[in-house]
Parts: sequence; C-alpha cells; structure tokens
Amino acid sequence: MSLPRYAARRLLLGVGQVAGVATVVFVLTEALPGDAAVVIAGDQPDPARIALIRAHLHLDQPAWQRYLDWLTGLLRGDLGVSLVSQRPVAERLADSAGATVLLAALTLTVLVPLAVGVGMLAARREGGRLDRALSAGSVALYAVPEFALAILLVAGFGVQLGWLPPTAFGADLSARPAVLVLPLLVLLARPVCTISRLTRAGMVDALRADHVGHARRLGITGGRLWLRHALPHALAPVAQQLARTTDWLLGGVIVVEAVFVVPGLGTALVDAVSTRDVPTVQALCVLVAVTAVAVNLTADLVAFRLAPRTGAVR
Repeated sequence: MSLPRYAARRLLLGVGQVAGVATVVFVLTEALPGDAAVVIAGDQPDPARIALIRAHLHLDQPAWQRYLDWLTGLLRGDLGVSLVSQRPVAERLADSAGATVLLAALTLTVLVPLAVGVGMLAARREGGRLDRALSAGSVALYAVPEFALAILLVAGFGVQLGWLPPTAFGADLSARPAVLVLPLLVLLARPVCTISRLTRAGMVDALRADHVGHARRLGITGGRLWLRHALPHALAPVAQQLARTTDWLLGGVIVVEAVFVVPGLGTALVDAVSTRDVPTVQALCVLVAVTAVAVNLTADLVAFRLAPRTGAVR
C-alpha cells in the first residue's frame, strides 16, 4: 500500500473517531450533576432569576437542539461561550494553553533524545552491567506513581534542600523558568523508562536483522551502521509508543498542573467542572481528542515510512 493511500484511510478513521468522541462528550456533560444557572445566580438563588439565566444561556432548549447547535458551531470553528464568564471559550483556552503547551513541548523535546540515547547505550553492551543497571532503574522508577514522585520531589528539592521552587503559584513562567523543572522531571520519569526500554529492544533486534547483516557485509560499521541502518528500524515502534506517550501526557499534565499549581489547561478544566461550565468542558475534551488523533496519525505515518523495505542498502 502506498503512503498517500494509507494516509487517506487513517485520516478518514481519525475524523470518525473525533466525531464519535464529540458525541460521547456532549452526552456525558449533559449527565453532569448541577446547573450552571444556579452557580451564576449565587448563594441564594431566586427561581425567577434562575429561569431568566437558563433562557439567556439557552439551557431551556431541548438537548437535541443544543447538540445540533454545538456541533454546527464546532464545524465552523466556534467553540461556544463560557456559561460562567460569558467569554468565548476559545479565548479562555488560549489564555490557559500557553503554560500547558510549554510544559508538554519541553517534555517531548527532552524525552526523545534522552530516552533514545539511554536505550542505545543499554543496547551497546547487551546483558552487561550497564544494561542491567539501566533496566533495574527503569523498572523501579516506572513503579512510582506520578503524584507520589511529585510529592517526593517537592519535599526533597523544594522544601528540604530549597534548590528549586516547590510550586508555580503566582509565578511568571517566562521570568522564572525554574518553576517548571520539578513538573518536567515528573512528566519525564515514566516515558523515559518505557521508550528507552523499547529503543533498547528495537536496537538489539535491528542489529540481528538481515538488512543490517547485509550492511556489515558491505563493510559498513560503527556509527554509520547504528544510526543509518539499525536505528531507523528500531524507531518504527518507538514512534508509535511516543504517540501513546503523548496521549498519556495530555492527562499527566492535568495532574502535574494541579500538584504544582501551574496555570494551564488542567487548571481550567478543574475550574470548568466545578462551576458546571459545560461549553468549556466540552471544548477541552474535543481539543484533547483532536490532538490525540493528530498525534497518532502522525506516528502511524512515521512508522509506515520507517518500516524496513526490501531493496539495496544505501
């Protein structure tokens, strides 16, 4: 199958997945307890005022009508209006997205070279002391839950030693980048363990493959053999695991933002759920779904392209 045809099939599947997620998200948010009109009305709500607020927010319309209006808006790129702040949801998410995007981008930027490098280092001496030490360390670190690791890092480096800020509360991230170090370490812990072990296994397998053996017979050795012939073969499954890691990262950032008080999308989601701000919750969930589908589509295309093909060794 050609790459364009494979890409078209995966794209159609992704569109269907996003449409399904959007429908499920609307149904589930409709089942949330509480009423945004009651939250807006205050501590002692008047029934007549609540009715006016519901009419103003179109909450008195049937669910199917609100679903069609919401879906039509999504197709136009309109995420709706926040029920609490009365601001466009897109503006509210844009205000919170900077910290989340920065933290996720830093994590992925450090993760790929670090994990691949550790995996290649372990594969260089298969079964040796370094390989066994890295394997044991990966298993031990992977077993520690994110919230527990976050608490340990805050207590150790933030409180006891005072080397790093324990939280990002009230901090300007651009002026104090040190507040992102501990969240970054927490987000890196598990993915580095997983991807490094997968890279190590892929490199060991690749070095035994026929196309690498053929390259050796042609006199190709050393770094050229590892980087040009073995590593691309090992990176095909790594690309797909990286996509799954990115999916996990979307949820992991929410937990990390809550622990370290980072003002990102995770904090916005918690606030929206607590105030029954349904449009904001729906937009965030759909945004996560679109991001996950896009990441997995990209990873599948990369894996398809990196998959070894028969032919001459270059």
